[in-house]
Amino acid sequence: MAEVLIHKATYDYQQLKPAVFSMLDKLAGNKIKSGLRVLIKPNLLSFAEPQNAILTHPLIIKAAAEYVLEKGARPQVSDSPAIGSFARILKTNRIDEALAGLDVVCSAFKNTLLTDIGPPYGKIEIAQDAVEADVIINLPKLKTHTQMLLTLAVKNMFGCIVGFKKSQWHMRAGTDTDAFARLLIAIHQAVKPTVSILDGVLALEGEGPGRGGKPRHIGIIMGSDDSFALDMAVCQLLGIGYKSTPILKNALELGILPACEVKGSLPQVPNFQFPPSSGLIWGPRFLHNFMRRHTMALPFCNYSLCEMCSQCWDLCPAKAIEPLAEKIKFDYKKCIRCYCCIEICPYGALHAQETIGGKITRKLMEKFS
Repeated sequence: MAEVLIHKATYDYQQLKPAVFSMLDKLAGNKIKSGLRVLIKPNLLSFAEPQNAILTHPLIIKAAAEYVLEKGARPQVSDSPAIGSFARILKTNRIDEALAGLDVVCSAFKNTLLTDIGPPYGKIEIAQDAVEADVIINLPKLKTHTQMLLTLAVKNMFGCIVGFKKSQWHMRAGTDTDAFARLLIAIHQAVKPTVSILDGVLALEGEGPGRGGKPRHIGIIMGSDDSFALDMAVCQLLGIGYKSTPILKNALELGILPACEVKGSLPQVPNFQFPPSSGLIWGPRFLHNFMRRHTMALPFCNYSLCEMCSQCWDLCPAKAIEPLAEKIKFDYKKCIRCYCCIEICPYGALHAQETIGGKITRKLMEKFS
């Protein structure tokens, strides 16, 4: 049975460090040994300051690195950001400041290895540093996600797909949320982190995982050596069913959800705000693609915030965004509802807007639930 550990926590390092050390000791202490190369994989989506609650807090990264060093192992902090240089992210999120003086390698994922993640995908390119690491410490952030509802421990390993290949995989999955969820599961299973510790001290609710979301204090960290168990415990924390999240729903169908036990007091977080596109797919599977196109929320732009920076149309996997003279234009027939544009907008100008079909479907679901 998988265990999920919970500690109340703040970003006071004198209190945070022993909590992280305790979790790592119980969950992976016998696996982190002298001389081993330990990959520390935080969520480093884009440049943001710690109080924005978009990235894994630098002090949690620091605590993990210090634990690895005390074990005599070699820590490396890496991710593949959606936008912005890795160096800028380290500086803006104050990770370079937190790790100053520590013998830690910090580098973006660059080289890849063809790795078999199973049918129907076969061999795909995954970061070499992740594939070849002796131990992986996964440090996700508790955040909402406009497409996947939540981005937690399982999805955090999608960061092992390097650069623009992330958007290519979004395009291959198209509007099929379940197909993308199964891809995320397959990538996670191929890389298989040794342990995951979730930063839930300051979470992100609303239209996450980027600047459209809103920070919310929860005051906990959670850890497990099974990412699915950790994600399941977060669902309990937020008062939602496992099937509400595409990843856990598909993991359940694949028969890989573990039995789990929560160790520690699991608080209840009332009225946690989720994105507007959540939970609108129901009924027979052959109708799902139609429902995604006509009931899922559409990206729209608040032009008063838009700076025409080019990030959204450069990254859009479906090429559904066109820059005009003074504003952007969406081609909703091309749009695959991946919400990458919302995720990476550095100004918080893009949001998801519920469709008429979505409103009708939501009311029907509320009526019959």
